[in-house]
Amino acid sequence: QVPLVESGGGLVLAGGSLRLSCAASARTFSSYGMGWFRQAPGKEREFVAGITGSGGATAYADSVKGRFTISRDNAKKTVYLQMNSLKPGDGAVYYCARSKTSYSGSNPAGYDYWGQGTQVTVSS
Repeated sequence: QVPLVESGGGLVLAGGSLRLSCAASARTFSSYGMGWFRQAPGKEREFVAGITGSGGATAYADSVKGRFTISRDNAKKTVYLQMNSLKPGDGAVYYCARSKTSYSGSNPAGYDYWGQGTQVTVSS
């Protein structure tokens, strides 16, 4: 088991910011890429951002480019998602996930462990 525990969600006004955190317990945390996904009611889970195990490369969904930043602190075994300029359409349950390899991109099938999710609500 590789428990992943997200935190940092909440209610924010449009234009505001939130920082999500995902704490992992695996000893080999730095060997694996990590990703953030989100799922809004009635919609499929979608990729938000991903980062390689070393943190040297990142990728983002077009809808969040320039507003969201994914980062990781391997010493703390934590991955972050800084979300700025939030829009009502960003409201969803956000999940962090561990890649099966050093990086799995946007395909959910490439991730084998998932957190329980944290709710982000953006009010207009």
